[in-house]
Amino acid sequence: MGRVFIAGSINMDVVATADRHPKVGETVAGRQVLYFPGGKGANQAVAASRLGAKTTLIGRLGKDSFGAELRTFLGAQGIELGSVRDADTHTGTAIITVAASDNTIVVIPGSNALVSADDVADVPLAKGDVAVSQFEIPLPTIAAFFQRARSAGATTLLNPAPAQKMSAELLALVDILVLNETELGFLAGVELSDGDEAARIIDVARQLQAREDQTICVTLGKRGVLALAGREECAVPGRAVKAVDTTGAGDCFVGALAAQLAEGVSLRAALAFANAAASISVQRMGAGPSMPTAAEVAAVL
Repeated sequence: MGRVFIAGSINMDVVATADRHPKVGETVAGRQVLYFPGGKGANQAVAASRLGAKTTLIGRLGKDSFGAELRTFLGAQGIELGSVRDADTHTGTAIITVAASDNTIVVIPGSNALVSADDVADVPLAKGDVAVSQFEIPLPTIAAFFQRARSAGATTLLNPAPAQKMSAELLALVDILVLNETELGFLAGVELSDGDEAARIIDVARQLQAREDQTICVTLGKRGVLALAGREECAVPGRAVKAVDTTGAGDCFVGALAAQLAEGVSLRAALAFANAAASISVQRMGAGPSMPTAAEVAAVL
């Protein structure tokens, strides 16, 4: 069984809940303020670890109260934290407003911006492992991480969020790209919306493919998942659930997918499992704490 190595961000999410989002320049009354462990890297690590994968997180925490609290939480999830180093700045923080189950997010990178190629230089990657990253740490660090992973025979999985342009060289290092339709459209330079047909989405994914054997997975929320694996297409239907907080749903999907692939599960089965895991996470508040266990996912499959 392979391991999951995740190089990524670690944040404290400060969540304000309200009946609706304020308009620009408007103040609205909120209901409550909550503090949750978050950050795309940490969320994905929590998801993978709770689902049974041996998981290592690579990142940076500030020497502040948020950093200490996050280290304690992540350690309690069974995540290996030997590659999470201190930084002489504040811990990454996300300010999140949740209203009517939708969210808006402002992320202040803090210590995440200091994750460097040196931080990934000694990660013990091996064949069968899955190396995961996202766009909340510097892109040169991700490139160095994936170069090491490919040299070791590990699978590379990139979640290019929040979306930003990346080099052709970095895209070519990616074995599996996991993104939503908005991110796909941005990277491909094409306008996509949540109403587009599956055939159009797959066609845009095909335009983005950097290698013939590259897999692109497009998450579509309640519509499920579409995937282009080399030249093969596959679709996983969505699951009808009552969403409470969609924060971290994509991260749950990525962590669950990585955990399944590290176990040697086929792509189609791994996608179905990850889709089910994400559907459970949106029924709970918070990002990291909302991640399900393997038993919970098995119960709905």
